[in-house]
Amino acid sequence: MSDEKTETRPEDQAGLANADEQGADPAVEANAELTALIAENADMRDRLLRTMADMENLRRRTEREKADTARYAISNFARDVLTVGDNLRRTVEHVPAEAAVQDPALKSFLDGVEITERELLNVLERHGVTRIEPLGQRFDPNCHQAMYEVQNPEVPEGTVVDVMQAGYVIGDRCLRPALVAVAKGAAKQTAPSQTSDSTPKAANDDFPGSEPQGGREPPRNASHRGEPHPAGSNRGEPPRGNHPRDPYIKN
Repeated sequence: MSDEKTETRPEDQAGLANADEQGADPAVEANAELTALIAENADMRDRLLRTMADMENLRRRTEREKADTARYAISNFARDVLTVGDNLRRTVEHVPAEAAVQDPALKSFLDGVEITERELLNVLERHGVTRIEPLGQRFDPNCHQAMYEVQNPEVPEGTVVDVMQAGYVIGDRCLRPALVAVAKGAAKQTAPSQTSDSTPKAANDDFPGSEPQGGREPPRNASHRGEPHPAGSNRGEPPRGNHPRDPYIKN
């Protein structure tokens, strides 16, 4: 047999390339599909976690709003009822103690008013409304309202020293601030000014802006100031005809 060279035609080369591509397609496609599924799974898992977190936050916020509504729903009503308690307290404080001791009927009346006040405060406390006791405490701008300041060096500055109207809180919120007086503290004492010359300087009213008489010569005619002058005479000159005669002057 004779050796013959076989030549590959272009059509045969194209067919071989197509055969190779058809053999690699299933694995590539499987890898691409797997990558897409993994990415989709991660995206869906992230969305699910975010949705669960949002639902949990919504549940907690709803429960908190429900609790706040149940706790503070009576705020407006309780604020109006506080006026009744203030009037009961004013009634007790208005009657002198001596008059209540002398009049048994008046004492019984005051006892009934005090019992009514205590019962009102107990009812408010059962619903979360409590009275503030600020006397002697540090001033709190969240629960106190300062009406004036008192000079009191015996207590620290900013201490409540008097209560004009009681305050109340409902839960952890201020229902009505207490009207109080706050200690201002001791006044600062200024040290007396010390001067180098302890001797008071004489005032020179006749010559404003000039130096004292010890620093300059007084005017010549100062000895005649305040003395009456004869009519027709010049100020600072002796009257005419009254001066002594000079023996050395000849007539």
